[in-house]
Amino acid sequence: MITNTRSDRVKQVRALGRRSAREKAGLFLVEGRQAVRELIRFAPETIRDLYLDAEATERHPDLREMALSWQRDAEPDERRFVHDCSAQVLAEMCDTEQPQGIIAVARPVDRALDEVLAGSPKFVVVLTNVRDPGNAGTVIRGADATGADAVIVSDSSVDIYNPKVVRSTVGSLWHLPICRGAAIEDIFARCRDAGLTLHAADGVGTTLLPDVELSTPHAWVMGNEAWGLEPEVREACDDVVRVPIYGAAESLNLAMAATVCLYASAGAQH
Repeated sequence: MITNTRSDRVKQVRALGRRSAREKAGLFLVEGRQAVRELIRFAPETIRDLYLDAEATERHPDLREMALSWQRDAEPDERRFVHDCSAQVLAEMCDTEQPQGIIAVARPVDRALDEVLAGSPKFVVVLTNVRDPGNAGTVIRGADATGADAVIVSDSSVDIYNPKVVRSTVGSLWHLPICRGAAIEDIFARCRDAGLTLHAADGVGTTLLPDVELSTPHAWVMGNEAWGLEPEVREACDDVVRVPIYGAAESLNLAMAATVCLYASAGAQH
């Protein structure tokens, strides 16, 4: 039982809330029951440590057993550890103000750009200059729900291992290929090499979403929450598409617009 809130272990886990610490350690923080459940189900080999307080152990014995079962079956050099800790220790390690009593420390799962575009993808989403963690995580979740083949996050966007991004994906981070850190110019070049049409999603678009051909391979390019896509990014795309507004709303936020576009793609592809 870990009870010392000032221990080096606790400080190291807490530090993973900072990008510099994540990059130095090659690790990130996973908080909450559902996110940890999906991590154990889909990427247990990436788990370094799992921490539970007494209440979480009592309320979610299945999670503990899932982790222990994998730990027992793993090769010796792949084994991770399940740790019991006090509620105070867990709260100290968490990024949230109201932790759910369970967190994990895991290794990154992102893939190279060429890898996520291999295999003739039907549709993907590209995020450029997306800075809000909640929006980025929600778009990843929407891409998962709609069956997108990949999410590509440019080097100018928020870190996908930011704790708020991870929480917002609610486990979708482990369900589909994700690439991070590439320059937008390289992303566009590789997408074209993969045969994808580039659709810029922007409120200034002259093409309406219902009029776009989405049955052929394509990529949705989504921009910044406040100012949308930069002119040069829009110009580099094949067309600029806007979601029609039929009511009095001024606009849709990024996550809502992305979800609408992605479901249109899913409908055309299926």
